[in-house]
Amino acid sequence: QVQLVESGGGLVQAGGSLRLSCAASGRTFSSYRMGWFRQAPGKEREFVAAISRSGDYKYYADSVKGRFTISRDNAKNTMYLQMNSLKPEDTAVYYCAARISYGSSLLEDDYDYWGQGTQVTVSS
Repeated sequence: QVQLVESGGGLVQAGGSLRLSCAASGRTFSSYRMGWFRQAPGKEREFVAAISRSGDYKYYADSVKGRFTISRDNAKNTMYLQMNSLKPEDTAVYYCAARISYGSSLLEDDYDYWGQGTQVTVSS
């Protein structure tokens, strides 16, 4: 089992940047494929980005491609989401998630463990 804790959210103006962190404890972090999801008010949770165990393979939603960068540091048991050129429509609670099974996934149901979320608010 792994415990996930997100941090780094906050209030930022449009065009600004934030870096989210997801700290993992428990079972070996490098065993997990990881992902970021977000949920805006009144909307379903959606995929943002995913990363392979080694960090060599990364996947992004079209809405964030070119603006967000996912990364991980297995020595620090931490995953990151660098968010640049933020837009008001990026406002959401951001969740990190861990997947045990083979292969990265863009599907929420494929992830086994979730953090509690961190709020990101982008003002116009």
